[in-house]
Amino acid sequence: MMMDDTNGDSVTPILPGDELDLHHFHPRDVRALLEEYIAMCVDADITEVRVVHGKGKSVLKQVVRGVLEKNPSVLDFRDDRGNWGATIIRLRPEKNS
Repeated sequence: MMMDDTNGDSVTPILPGDELDLHHFHPRDVRALLEEYIAMCVDADITEVRVVHGKGKSVLKQVVRGVLEKNPSVLDFRDDRGNWGATIIRLRPEKNS
């Protein structure tokens, strides 16, 4: 998956892994990015990820939480221990595994 950064002048590759840092993305891009990232992680049998959205005004955090509440691949999520600028997400294992 490739996403334009907030300046729109470069492309950032996003690969499935245990952490996704959203600091460089505009809130309008986060919904689609996170949904695709979750799907890629499930396909790669990754069952727990950390999404860094930052503290600030919590705009990104609100978008992230909205996506997570509606995504059927998400078992549950919580603030990262001692860091409310990140969210820990537990994913359902892929059914065909």
